[in-house]
Amino acid sequence: MTTVRIGTRGSALARWQADWVSDQLKSQGVDVEIVFITTVGDATSGPIGQIGGQGIFTKEVQRAVLKQEVDLAVHSLKDLPTESVPGLELSAVPVRASSSDVLVSAVSDGWQSLPEGARVGTGSVRRQAQLLAARPDLQLLGIRGNVDTRLRKLDDGEYDAILLAEAGLRRLGLGERITEVLTHDLMLPAVGQGALGIETRVDDELTHQVLEPLDDAETRACTAAERSLLRSLHGGCSAPIGAAAQVVDQQLQLSAVVLSPDGSTRLTAQQHAERENAEELGRSVALSLFEQGAEGLLQSARDS
Repeated sequence: MTTVRIGTRGSALARWQADWVSDQLKSQGVDVEIVFITTVGDATSGPIGQIGGQGIFTKEVQRAVLKQEVDLAVHSLKDLPTESVPGLELSAVPVRASSSDVLVSAVSDGWQSLPEGARVGTGSVRRQAQLLAARPDLQLLGIRGNVDTRLRKLDDGEYDAILLAEAGLRRLGLGERITEVLTHDLMLPAVGQGALGIETRVDDELTHQVLEPLDDAETRACTAAERSLLRSLHGGCSAPIGAAAQVVDQQLQLSAVVLSPDGSTRLTAQQHAERENAEELGRSVALSLFEQGAEGLLQSARDS
């Protein structure tokens, strides 16, 4: 076949992701070209929630696929909106890396030993709410920028600790900066965190075939359940929602949490189902959260 053109953002982490997909395709003897695309999210310095978090890191890349400027788009799955774009489909979800969040700090060896009133930086309402639920004495402060920028702000003393995704740090070769990997009991991850999503045009059979070996059935089932939950809750990537699916005893288990932004209210649900019922599982867990009052929490988070 002709050269496969990969569309991606130009950040260091996005480049790693595109390079990984490129290496997998090259190992099959496929010629690859990487095309870098600037997105709204890359061009802004404001808080994600204030600029319309849904799709700000994906829309321009998706548009390039639809215009046939590239053949596929590589996304961090947590950034990809759950509503599909007409003409595009999620052709491959490769094996997932860790979905966990981590604490990076120079003043403590973990979240429990942070000094009272410590300044913790995160750009995520989800992370903020879950840490405040456990440690309401902490100061949760906003932070923007790529991973290097955030680490520099920490090193410059603007924060006592920051919260980041484990997968991103390890992919960038910065695993040694991790102070503590946070357990899911404390902090459930973002939907799709640690996974990649590869989109193509629906009618592009050749690219579908090339990507087929990259698709991991277990990761696809887990992320399908998580994304179904998020879609059912009508929550975007900036909502205070955490979720983690895993295969336990051959069944798919989905755990989820919805919180108030200050962490004072925390609703949880967990159910299991057969793998082939992943989307139904997500809807069922969402219904359980709605029955506990999740809709009011999510509306208050949108209004804040």
